Amino acid sequence: MRVVITGATGNVGTSLLEALAGESDVHEVVGIVRRQPQRTYPRTTFITADVVDADLVSIVRGADAVVHLAWLIQPGRDESVTYGVNVLGSERVFRATAEAGVPALIYASSVGAYSKGPKDRFVDESWPTEGTPSSFYARHKAATERALDRLEREQPSLRIVRMRPGLIFKREAATEIRRLFAGPFLPRALLRASLIPFVPDVPRLRFQAVHSLDVGDAYRRAILSDARGAFNIAAHPPIGPPELAQLLNARQVPVPTGVVRSAAAATFALRLQPTEPGWVDMGLSVPMMDTTRARRELGWEPKHSSLEALSELIDGMRSASDLDTPPLASSTSGPLRVRELLTRVGGRV
Repeated sequence: MRVVITGATGNVGTSLLEALAGESDVHEVVGIVRRQPQRTYPRTTFITADVVDADLVSIVRGADAVVHLAWLIQPGRDESVTYGVNVLGSERVFRATAEAGVPALIYASSVGAYSKGPKDRFVDESWPTEGTPSSFYARHKAATERALDRLEREQPSLRIVRMRPGLIFKREAATEIRRLFAGPFLPRALLRASLIPFVPDVPRLRFQAVHSLDVGDAYRRAILSDARGAFNIAAHPPIGPPELAQLLNARQVPVPTGVVRSAAAATFALRLQPTEPGWVDMGLSVPMMDTTRARRELGWEPKHSSLEALSELIDGMRSASDLDTPPLASSTSGPLRVRELLTRVGGRV
């Protein structure tokens, strides 16, 4: 098989490359990247291209599967840029896949695509995917799901898979995740459990997480299978204030939702951190996902619990762990994270 992967050097992309490294059925992997990595992977060639304007048809022609992972979270303050990559760029990848006659397309959707749903029970992949209106990330995921709906109607022979994971963590992604969501002003010393005396007990604060390597394995299985449709991907247990409190050896303190959102909005407006308040709305809105279909049809089973994945991320953030690919490397932020500061916290670096 020949597999083409957009966004191949990010959090999930590097995990997928590791998953494919020992896969004998895959003889060639082509990674589409904006910046060449120093790191190498078996049977993998990296092509520098941008999904916004590159000749994608010539790159994906001859592939047995295209995996579309490329996505922008920053600049969160300029939606024209993120929309151009996330929605319009995705549509270009989809059209190129169809035009080149590639038989399979695997797309990185997200729990963020889901409409508001229950936190006290699990929903399957039929739950509506209209996103959270106040979150640009969720709006873009929902819009891209609609583009795939159209593609499925127009190209019924194309095998389309939509992966909808929860929050994706691994140690090597710690520097990138900190840059995208915490910003340059968070002291690493504060990430010690002994310095976190309490966790906020916010109504509907309950989320699902999964280790990046387990997500990479899920994508590997989707590539090699004949599966179609959407798959929820998450590990157990769901994480809420009780689990966070136990993990951090802290106590729970009730905090109103409005206080959390106002704090996010104020610190974002003051450019103290890069996470716009729509992320809070989305996190408190999305439902708990039932992963039965992935386990049954893909034979997928996570090797890490959600708490193990989160613990690994926190340890990685404390130790400034990274990986030598541009999205994940600490050098992307520059010495003393100066590039983050030069973008006024929240720009594309």
